[in-house]
Amino acid sequence: MNPDQFNIRHLAAMAAIVDQGSVSLAARAVHLTQPAVTQGIAKLESQLGVTLFERQPGGMTALEPALRLKPRIDVALRLIGSNRVTATQIRAFVALARSGSYAAAALATGVAEPSLHRAVSDLGLALGSRLVDRRGRGVMLTRAGTTLAQRLRLALAELRQGLDDLADLKGEEGGRILIGAMPLSRARLLPDAIGRFRNDAPQVAISVLEGSYAELVGPLRDGEIDMMIGALRDPTLAPDLDHRPLFQDRLTIMARRGHPLETGWDADALRRLPWILPPEGTPLRQLWRAMWTELGGPLPVVPIECGSVLTIRQLLVAGDYLTLLSPDQLALELETGLVSDIGPAPGLVSRTIGLTSRSDWRPSRSQKQFMVAIESAVSALTS
Repeated sequence: MNPDQFNIRHLAAMAAIVDQGSVSLAARAVHLTQPAVTQGIAKLESQLGVTLFERQPGGMTALEPALRLKPRIDVALRLIGSNRVTATQIRAFVALARSGSYAAAALATGVAEPSLHRAVSDLGLALGSRLVDRRGRGVMLTRAGTTLAQRLRLALAELRQGLDDLADLKGEEGGRILIGAMPLSRARLLPDAIGRFRNDAPQVAISVLEGSYAELVGPLRDGEIDMMIGALRDPTLAPDLDHRPLFQDRLTIMARRGHPLETGWDADALRRLPWILPPEGTPLRQLWRAMWTELGGPLPVVPIECGSVLTIRQLLVAGDYLTLLSPDQLALELETGLVSDIGPAPGLVSRTIGLTSRSDWRPSRSQKQFMVAIESAVSALTS
């Protein structure tokens, strides 16, 4: 079951029964009739494959599945903002926000454009806000629409984790872990962690989204990925995120095998040759500047700005370029002799590698298990 298939009113009714202990009181709280609440709970139990309540003459007693799901539902309902919102409207608006046009959203969802138009329009009416503005053939979200899109994605993420919690309660393995992989983690750390995790939980799917910090932090905040692995940023600049250090990564100067500086170098020699580095403002570029503060003198020329390790490797092999990277990022190339580690970067040139997640994130059991696998991979990597 996908989290966007829930009936929002049924979820609200379930949460109200847990709070009130009776169908009649819950029906008043969510503005539904008692038969509608009863039917809604029955449908929800059928969808989930669990019994949520024990029916008694004096009321309804919440069972463990309901108690396990309730906190997730409370968060999702708060983010959605109204029991009048429907799952159809959520699916339509999230697809529109992601794709930028009704035509693209229709293609992605398989829903006709008029139906998407109607669902988004009804969502705006239900919430009393204008959500989109026309921009040529596409649309642009209003400020209210941008905020709502993020809230709805977070709500869906919370419900997805609720489904994982129920699967764990039933002794079933399943679900999906969504990981944002920054450059350093892709070479050894993340593959090792995934391998360790899959040995213990082969039924849990893994999705890896690659990108830089700037490319991944938005999906993380929106709940479209669960965690990011890579170089940590200054936590004071992102107080809504949790930064969990894993290890210190020491950088080194890399060049092709047989490079003129392979047998030795000084600051002047490093300054004469062209460098390949990520753009200004990235942590690696800042550390490179720190290295030159230690060495002294003017900065060398950086004719190529690039953050792709694959591209950097090919450029290194083809010329006399230099770069600053972690040995783990080019471990295979170092082993096979394609590139050479010509020496550690002078000065305090290291970065903290870690996990970044939302501060209010409550990981499921499988997500916690994956983080344990990461820590095991780090221990093997740094031993």
